[in-house]
Amino acid sequence: MELKTRTTDEQQLIAGCRDGKPWAQKAIYELYAPAMLSVCVRYVSDMETAKDLLQDGFIKLFTKIDSYSGMGAFAGWVRRIFVTTTLEYLRQTNALKLSSSIDDFEYFIEDTEASVLDKISADDVMVCISKLSEGYRTVFNLYAIEGYSHAEIAGMLNINEVTSRSQFMRARKILQKSIQDLLK
Repeated sequence: MELKTRTTDEQQLIAGCRDGKPWAQKAIYELYAPAMLSVCVRYVSDMETAKDLLQDGFIKLFTKIDSYSGMGAFAGWVRRIFVTTTLEYLRQTNALKLSSSIDDFEYFIEDTEASVLDKISADDVMVCISKLSEGYRTVFNLYAIEGYSHAEIAGMLNINEVTSRSQFMRARKILQKSIQDLLK
């Protein structure tokens, strides 16, 4: 019954936003801002830039809310807007000029013990991710966290699929080293 109420409330908020009602926009903002700020911070390490992207994302959300068809989860639609907004920013700032070839990459990746995950916190991992270069961090986030395929990432970033794979592998290797350094 709680899910039905939440779905009805969400539908009312969406309808209110479509009608340009400030109370509905405020409610949507308050509901999604913390999670979407986290999405923005994962892609850009500067908090002020992330906050700017959060605002840009909500402007897009409110101006494009009519394009939400009601199919699929509204939260997923919202998340896609923020990922796209962040990627657009990274493209405009040329942060996504990824030119490394997979041929330059060493394939050996050390195995990591499962118990290592018990020794570090999620916050420690997020700090390590935030220290990656924007290109590596973007591909890593899109693949490992957002769940996009390398083909989809290549299309989004206008790069070769092989480049996406090599950037992910390099990011993963750098993260492994960062985590090992934390454990020392």
